[in-house]
Amino acid sequence: MDARFSRFVLVAVLLLIAAFVAEPYLRDFVYTAPAPRAIEPRAELSDFERSTISVFDRDSPSVVQIAGEVTSAETGQSGTQTGSGFVWDGAGHIVTNNHVVKGTSGLSVRLSTGEVIRAEVVGTAPNYDLAVVKITPHGKLPAPLPLGSSADLKVGQMTYAIGNPFGLDESMTTGIVSALKRRLPTSGGREVAGVIQTDAPINPGNSGGPLLDSAGRLIGVNTAILSPSGTNSGVGFAIPVDVVNRIVPELIRAGHVPTPGIGIVAADESTTAELGVEGVVVVQVMPNSPAARAGLHGLDPSSGTVGDIIVGANSNPVRSLADLIDQLERVGVGNGVDLKVQNGSGATRDVHLDVADIGRQQS
Repeated sequence: MDARFSRFVLVAVLLLIAAFVAEPYLRDFVYTAPAPRAIEPRAELSDFERSTISVFDRDSPSVVQIAGEVTSAETGQSGTQTGSGFVWDGAGHIVTNNHVVKGTSGLSVRLSTGEVIRAEVVGTAPNYDLAVVKITPHGKLPAPLPLGSSADLKVGQMTYAIGNPFGLDESMTTGIVSALKRRLPTSGGREVAGVIQTDAPINPGNSGGPLLDSAGRLIGVNTAILSPSGTNSGVGFAIPVDVVNRIVPELIRAGHVPTPGIGIVAADESTTAELGVEGVVVVQVMPNSPAARAGLHGLDPSSGTVGDIIVGANSNPVRSLADLIDQLERVGVGNGVDLKVQNGSGATRDVHLDVADIGRQQS
């Protein structure tokens, strides 16, 4: 009995070993699909997917890639600087960022069809990081992007960014409006107020491309990312479309945009914080400027005594230079503005003065 049981166990073990060794071959024999597999029917696209596809299909043909030759001042070597842009009108005007075209030569635009066209800079606005270039296409241009408004945006709205990140054309990313009323310093030495913050991935090459809402309307121009590495970290910024819609026609008409100002040099925010005051500290008043004619005073260079501090404009509080710039831009060049000014002792007075184009004065 024991010998028979031992033989049974031995046979069972041998069979298990054989099955283990043969299992891969049996699996290949039983499960290998020698012919193309059948396609599984899918469910209907979701409403979100259909909406996203619709936005891309309609708007992506209007988005272009911009490239220009740049020469390094240090090495003298030439390279290519690229970004994105979009069709503004049927005349061939393309909107992009100022930093996309700054310092370039031999500018060209690549349409979504693959056609490459030489482009000329029509105008730039460094204070807003906006620029307009013009092309003369051989055929019909794609339709201009429909315009939305940035005045009624809400945090949490869907956003879509279309552009050419890292030179990869016709890329689309999605996100939401993460924050509103951000301030963005520009190369012109000013700040753009009301900037849109989004978490839609924006990477190098997206600059100058459109930020769209869920209806596919333009709500901003993608301009910057906040990242030490230079790649998307979930914090991107766009110039609001209400600013774009005011600046671009001026660039097309005149090639430049007036820079509303009153002729002062203001202290930076860190200096203002050190002084323990809230407002715009006047460091210097430019000769023959509206501020000089209105009797504003800057810091006393000999004693370092604080002069005037602008704390209000047209009945709106002024807590920073961006607040003052925003009010001056709303008023516009050639119109008057009412300022509330505080002196070093804390006394306030009302001052009326005209807004001038300080860009022309400086040039």
